[in-house]
Amino acid sequence: MKNIEICPCKSGKPYGECCGPIHAGARKAETAEELMRARYSAYAVEKIGFLKTSGGPEVQEEFDEKSSLEWARSATWNGLEILATAKGEAGDDEGVVEFVAHYAAQGKDVAHHERAYFKKIDGEWKFIDGEIQTGEPYRREQPKINRNALCPCGSGKKYKKCCGRDA
Repeated sequence: MKNIEICPCKSGKPYGECCGPIHAGARKAETAEELMRARYSAYAVEKIGFLKTSGGPEVQEEFDEKSSLEWARSATWNGLEILATAKGEAGDDEGVVEFVAHYAAQGKDVAHHERAYFKKIDGEWKFIDGEIQTGEPYRREQPKINRNALCPCGSGKKYKKCCGRDA
């Protein structure tokens, strides 16, 4: 395990007061966000066993500790940015955390944007699944104009021969 003073999750707290006690089993994550932070930090400090045990049953079943450790060691962990949370508080049974995990791999900076789903199982928060977020598709404000339709400018010409000529 790497020696870390400030928590890799970028909470601003020392690792020993933030994700460290969760990794060590001294306390459980109280919220879905706290578990998300601990899971991110687990990659940075190579607590790969925690990544497995903090997942739900299906996650644990599919988890490959060896390749996860290799991947964790190959990356430089630059911080976690929490964008939004929905539910996931101490009194809830499920929650969603939208985040961006910042790291560098193979010489490239990566911003992994995901919406993660958490659920309490036997009173303990577990990671259930994640959905990678990509940019929203472009949506036109007006309907697409057919190239052979009359141009909406009122010229009487086909769109492709008028305003659509440069489009």
